[in-house]
Amino acid sequence: MRAEGEPKTPIDVTVIVPALNEEDTIGEVVDRLLALPLRCQVIVVDDGSTDGTSAVLERYRGRILALRNPKPSGKGAAIRAALPHAQGEAVIIQDADLEYFPEEIPKLVQPILDGTADAVYGTRFAAGYPKGMALPNKIVNLLLAWAVRLLFWRPITDEATCYKAFRRSLLLSMNLSCKRFEFCPEVTAKTLSLGRSILEIPILYRPRTKEHGKKIRWTDAPAAFWTLLRYRFDSSWRRP
Repeated sequence: MRAEGEPKTPIDVTVIVPALNEEDTIGEVVDRLLALPLRCQVIVVDDGSTDGTSAVLERYRGRILALRNPKPSGKGAAIRAALPHAQGEAVIIQDADLEYFPEEIPKLVQPILDGTADAVYGTRFAAGYPKGMALPNKIVNLLLAWAVRLLFWRPITDEATCYKAFRRSLLLSMNLSCKRFEFCPEVTAKTLSLGRSILEIPILYRPRTKEHGKKIRWTDAPAAFWTLLRYRFDSSWRRP
């Protein structure tokens, strides 16, 4: 049985949008996603919001697939909840705020649709660190990139970018276990462990502050480094 909001025709990309208390921006994000020049499936996971996020999503009934967790479960858990419903050849993650620009999604998923890449990251740091990014976040991002180089011997500039696009079959093969922001290092480690390359494409980025609702903190960094280290040496997640 097809769930409400799931597409009837083949599509190019599934965009998964975890959302927690984003009533001010979620409507614009969805509008811009639906306007993309792609056959696009939008899945929004309302992760236990207590503001008007759910009410905003009601306006899009029948045009998107809206899932809801009764209480906050974390970004990684929200993405995992959406994956069984994904039908696009490519899958990409979109934050529910406006730090990232949805109009850049086509250029990120095109290499996957063309068959020339299996994983594409939108790098925020191709021209240096963006204005307005807090110093602790800059340091953590630099260290994460170096951790990937050290552990996997693969050059990467932006391990923690939200804009991560994958061939759906690759993402589903990873047997994800993430609950919070460790989604990023988990998929990075598993992509590289599977011998797949990560193509980086420069993107625009407009950082927001804690006061404006930014949820990730530099204190999430230890879990990120541990996740990279764990999946460098633990292959038990691989399906036989």
